Amino acid sequence: METLDSGATGLMISSEFARKQEFKLKKIETLIYVRNIDRIFNKKRLIEHIVEINIYYQRYRERTEIDVIRDLRNVIACSLQF
Repeated sequence: METLDSGATGLMISSEFARKQEFKLKKIETLIYVRNIDRIFNKKRLIEHIVEINIYYQRYRERTEIDVIRDLRNVIACSLQF
């Protein structure tokens, strides 16, 4: 079961979820460390890839990039404004 965290400041999914869904991973040039809720860098969780997807809501469509985070454990986190 996947979970939604609507308090996130960006779009992110776990690397495990991205692979299960067979998303095409795009490698980024510079690794990005993720911050924990206490603002401390988490050196185990890195952003190494992104995926590009279309988000649909009723008649609205938006193409966006989502960060893929290593060792996140099947979490989809997003903050969207429609």
